[in-house]
Amino acid sequence: MTQALSERLRGAAADLPQDRVPLQTLAEAHGPAAQGTLMILLAAPCVLPVPGVGSVLGWGLLAIAITLWRRQDLDASASLPARVADIHLPSLWAARVLNLLARFYAAGGRIARTRMTHLTGTGAQRWLAAKVALMSLLIVLPIPLGNLFPALTLMLVGMGLVARDGLAILAGGIMAGVSVLFSAAVVGAAWFWGVELWDWIQVFPV
Repeated sequence: MTQALSERLRGAAADLPQDRVPLQTLAEAHGPAAQGTLMILLAAPCVLPVPGVGSVLGWGLLAIAITLWRRQDLDASASLPARVADIHLPSLWAARVLNLLARFYAAGGRIARTRMTHLTGTGAQRWLAAKVALMSLLIVLPIPLGNLFPALTLMLVGMGLVARDGLAILAGGIMAGVSVLFSAAVVGAAWFWGVELWDWIQVFPV
């Protein structure tokens, strides 16, 4: 499944129009979407240095956390919130996002497999929802370089949901701890050195 999705995304990246591309177009390139694939889609641009993306996509990720908290069917058709779907990326960045997703799914196809499914089922959804919500808020917060680790966390969790791979969920839990520690360290360093976070943000846009 993930290998076929990887090829489809590479083809979609090559066929993008030479204009600004709405995020909905990237979602449609996946085919039928569920919470796992949408989570990966929204987290991937936050890994790339695209200024201002995290502040909007974080709220879309929070909406996914809410659906998980309500224990909605993970395999049911899902859609992007309207505000998020209408975000437009330059075609160059849209192609980079799709190619990043293609590489991620290709790697996932080689590594991920169905295992430890008790960590991916409905019984674990409340715990997953809390983790996704926390990572979403870290992405929204204006912490310099603070998007990377939470976004990687959510991509791992999304892959765990797509492949029913509990080990990927566990890896996402470890990365979540790294995310919290990194964010706390940045805020603590700013406070210790008397540096205004706003000054850092101007140097490292989030």
